[in-house]
Amino acid sequence: MNSSTDESYHRWDAEAMARCGKQLGVTIEQQSVPAAQVMTKALRMASSKSLPDVIQFDASEMPTFADAGGLVDLKTLGLSTRDIPEGIVNFGSYKGTYYGAARSVNTLALFYNKDLLDQAGVEVPKTWDELRAAAKQLTEGKRYGLALSAGGAEDGVFQFMPFMWSNGGDEAELDSPQVAEALDYWKALLADGSLSKSTVNWTQADVNDQFMAGNAAMMINGPWQVETLNTDKSLHWEIAQIPVPEAGEDSVGPLGGAILTVPNTGDEQREKTAGRIVACLSSQKEQLTYALNSWMVPANAKAAAVWREKVPELDALADQVAAARSRTAKLGAGWSSVSLALQSAFQSALTGQSSEAALKRAQQRATSGN
Repeated sequence: MNSSTDESYHRWDAEAMARCGKQLGVTIEQQSVPAAQVMTKALRMASSKSLPDVIQFDASEMPTFADAGGLVDLKTLGLSTRDIPEGIVNFGSYKGTYYGAARSVNTLALFYNKDLLDQAGVEVPKTWDELRAAAKQLTEGKRYGLALSAGGAEDGVFQFMPFMWSNGGDEAELDSPQVAEALDYWKALLADGSLSKSTVNWTQADVNDQFMAGNAAMMINGPWQVETLNTDKSLHWEIAQIPVPEAGEDSVGPLGGAILTVPNTGDEQREKTAGRIVACLSSQKEQLTYALNSWMVPANAKAAAVWREKVPELDALADQVAAARSRTAKLGAGWSSVSLALQSAFQSALTGQSSEAALKRAQQRATSGN
């Protein structure tokens, strides 16, 4: 079971499953449900003892299922983490146990319209000061200098992480000065007129629509937009790492993507077969094929090195992934409370409340869970 309801992703997964099925001598059937339904459906199936042999979870959701004892340690099924960077191993782990194998990962980058920056004589920004100045200079008429998602959903939280983490903020201390400074930076971009007021309602897909329509010169977004961007041959876009508070600092973004897990079904033989399926789907060869189809970055370091050579236009994304972090590595199942609290904080701060007050309330909500 996965969330590959998009035609392209469903087809790529079906092709990979057919290759692995042939190799392993099994038939693999794919059931795709909307991403928002994977967790609830998995929990229902667990209660009725009708779980599939493999579930692909969003990595941010996996700890909730693992915390209930619902997953098998992949290392006991023979899967190795050799050649997988530590951050990506953590991405698929909960309390030190490796439950989820990633085929590919993603993170955010700064996408920019090369023609617009060239016409305005604007250099690609590397620091917060440079980004703010560039966004202000590129704002003209109906065109904003920058577009990002600050909506009250996980999209907005995902987009805030590079600003929060690169500034030294911590998900366990939302009311710290570092987190407030990051939110104040977003507020400054809004006050400059460089961001649309609609940013509080936009998803990442909306941001991409604005960029493609010429309503934004730059945007914060991810590689899942590349296929759509490439449909407009007149749009000359490039990417760079997300600017940092001070020159020379690491741009630390969130790792995104899905992981393949083996549910605890109580059938040891089926679990072993499921482990072989996960091993095949996450093999170096299959990772590279999947990553080249989806524009994501392979989780395996050797596959990622080949990927860099094949898609040099996304090289900056691989650099961004190298420093990226898992959202759930520190808080595990507690991440969901932090995410909801931050979503509320954005909405309040960007519509008038002080960042300090919004984040103080967010920390209270995250701690109490309501």
